Amino acid sequence: MPDEPTRLSDTDSGSRAPAVVRKRPKPGERRVQILQALAAMLEQPATDRITTAALAARLDVSEAALYRHFASKAQMFEGLIDFIEQSVFSLANQISDREQGADLADPGSGARQAGKVVAMLLQFAEKNPGMTRVMVGDALVFENERLQQRMNQFFEKIEATLRQGLRLSADASGSTMPSVDAHVRAALLTSFALGRLHRFARSGFKRLPSEHLEASLALML
Repeated sequence: MPDEPTRLSDTDSGSRAPAVVRKRPKPGERRVQILQALAAMLEQPATDRITTAALAARLDVSEAALYRHFASKAQMFEGLIDFIEQSVFSLANQISDREQGADLADPGSGARQAGKVVAMLLQFAEKNPGMTRVMVGDALVFENERLQQRMNQFFEKIEATLRQGLRLSADASGSTMPSVDAHVRAALLTSFALGRLHRFARSGFKRLPSEHLEASLALML
């Protein structure tokens, strides 16, 4: 089984060290602390647009201290997107590697791979509610346009990953149009995942993305 999705707060920023041992963060630790604080603020369902002033206040530092580590707030959000991309696609690659070791002649192999990728994506969001608001774009409203473009590209890559596995499944099942079948099913699964993420964010993180997940995937796959 692939490693479980992680939370940004699981990242070791060194903040667990007693203050009496070291008062000032090591190089790089403050960047992680800033991103952790931003993600935590995004986990508050009623949070409006987050300002650097509010973020600095949460960390009990000046805004100038933030800008010593990030050139702009957009760069902070890019740090969160980096974490999303690295976490999700690292696990997706693990899933793909494991399924490729299975019997590729099995029509269910590619479908299982696609189902596991979707499940992993939704589990990641469930463990990282603040990241979900970034993924669906809620947290990016009024921010730099390139941030939303990056998230659009993220889901395009997710769809391409699903399509790859589903193409293998279509080939093994003897489909007369394997590329078309894979394209349609990958688009359907991506839309399903996005819908679950939107519902999770808009319910104040009450409607979990994993709700009835196995039954839902079984109907689609």
